[in-house]
Amino acid sequence: QVQLVESGGGLVQAGGSLRLSCAASGRTISDNAVAWFRQAPGKEREFVATINYSGRYTNYAASVKGRFIVSKENAKNTVYLQMNSLKPEDTAVYYCAAGQYFTALARDYNYWGQGTQVTVSS
Repeated sequence: QVQLVESGGGLVQAGGSLRLSCAASGRTISDNAVAWFRQAPGKEREFVATINYSGRYTNYAASVKGRFIVSKENAKNTVYLQMNSLKPEDTAVYYCAAGQYFTALARDYNYWGQGTQVTVSS
């Protein structure tokens, strides 16, 4: 079992930055891919970014590519999502998830955090 806890969300103006953290406990994430998903009110959950077990490979949704950076610090059992040039449409609850496979599909991730709210004002 892996327990995931997100932190770092908040209110920021458009153009600003936030860094989200996803701290894992119960089991190391060094052998797991970890992804970020988000869900805005009234919308379906969507993929944001993922990083493979070693941290060598990453993948991003087109809407965040070039603005967001996902990184992994296995020694701290933590994954980060650096979000730059934030836009109002980035407003959502952000979830981290861990799983065996390096994919963009929510169904491939077995463990989920409780989410952290990110609000970007215009």
